[in-house]
Amino acid sequence: MEYLIIKWLHILSAILLFGTGLGSAFYKLFTDLSGNLEAISVTNRLVVKADWIFTTPTVIIQPITGFWMLSLAGMSLEQTWLWLSIALYLLAGACWLPVVVLQIKMRNQADHCRKTAQPLPESYYTQLKIWVALGIPAFFAMVAVTALMVLKPV
Repeated sequence: MEYLIIKWLHILSAILLFGTGLGSAFYKLFTDLSGNLEAISVTNRLVVKADWIFTTPTVIIQPITGFWMLSLAGMSLEQTWLWLSIALYLLAGACWLPVVVLQIKMRNQADHCRKTAQPLPESYYTQLKIWVALGIPAFFAMVAVTALMVLKPV
């Protein structure tokens, strides 16, 4: 029973991690492209908040529950799929950390521009391009991690 509870927590946190990331990216990108400064400001605030409420805890829960399940199942740590999934998870994390910093900067810029009735500066859109460029490999890394976790190829 313990294994099934840990597995449920692992799957639930994976859903929250993936869903929050994909949903936040979708709404942030399309809101930014709309040019609606009020909407951009609100969406950026909510994306940053979602990262703290959902993404950060799940980033921590995933490896804890994953290694816990491996231990409970008596599985070897010497499996190629496991090390590949860890490497891809770390790649996604290496992309996510600068994305978080960019999101905070963009949130602050959008709030300032909204409050002072100024248009977003070009630097905002430069940061958005970097944000997208980092988000793409993070997304595909997490898709691959999910596949490796489910399929556990030999």
